[in-house]
Amino acid sequence: MGRFETFDHTADVGLRIHASSLADLMETAALGVVSLVVANPASIESRVQSEITLQADNPTDLLLAWLDEILFRIETTHVVFSRIQLTAEENTTSRWLLNAHLWGEPIDANRHGLDHEVKAVTRHGAFAHCDGSTWIAEVVLDI
Repeated sequence: MGRFETFDHTADVGLRIHASSLADLMETAALGVVSLVVANPASIESRVQSEITLQADNPTDLLLAWLDEILFRIETTHVVFSRIQLTAEENTTSRWLLNAHLWGEPIDANRHGLDHEVKAVTRHGAFAHCDGSTWIAEVVLDI
């Protein structure tokens, strides 16, 4: 699995992701966002399943759409995710596709511990690209 780290960005927080594949990058980025929302992501159980299918013109737009969808689902369903299985790839029409299965549970403030209110994913400075055999991305989250 890839790794992520946070970095300070004015009144926001940045997320920098390194991964071995685009799918790994997307999974790691989503789990990075979840780790900002709840203080104890390891306590999230796989009680409910959800599916997401997205497409975009390039990997950066796919990453932004993916994280927007993750935040939308956390905000509207109050479910946080602990396990993600996905595919992400460029298809024959040069569109980038993501198909994901997610498992998680409704937020339990006592068990999960609320950490940050992530309001949005910003486009400012966002990128996702492959550098040799490593996928690298950065996004800034409005908290």
